Amino acid sequence: MDKLRRVLSGREENEELGLTAQVLDGSSLSFSTRVKWFVICFAGGVLCSILGSALLFLPGGYKLFAVFYTLGNILALSSTCFLMGPLKQLKRMFEPTRLIATIVMLLCLVLTLCAAFWWKKNGLAIIFCILQFLAMTWYSISYIPFARDAVIKCFTTCLS
Repeated sequence: MDKLRRVLSGREENEELGLTAQVLDGSSLSFSTRVKWFVICFAGGVLCSILGSALLFLPGGYKLFAVFYTLGNILALSSTCFLMGPLKQLKRMFEPTRLIATIVMLLCLVLTLCAAFWWKKNGLAIIFCILQFLAMTWYSISYIPFARDAVIKCFTTCLS
């Protein structure tokens, strides 16, 4: 369990933690508290996404779908801040290996809401929600070693 704590917080075994490091790292919460809030945030994100999908079938439910689906993705994304800390999360999000996926994902979050409320284009909002899903998936698998290579290889094999 200690090894899991060190990996999730990004600490090495021989590194001492001061109060400043804990605050900057966002790990001033106990490990069990961070895991509980991760689960709460992630479950809330999944619940919002499912609720948004259910609201899609109501009359005029496109706007509610766009809001709840986007809110669900934001909650799920921010849930990992509890595990590794907000600054480390931001640093990892904007690493060169996932920079494009992060930008596309954040752009799709904003464009979904713009399409639903500002431009009032329901079809475009649905397209941006689909792009949100794809960008979030691509972003998520960037944390798994060699997962992107496996997905690319699978698609190129299937297409040829």
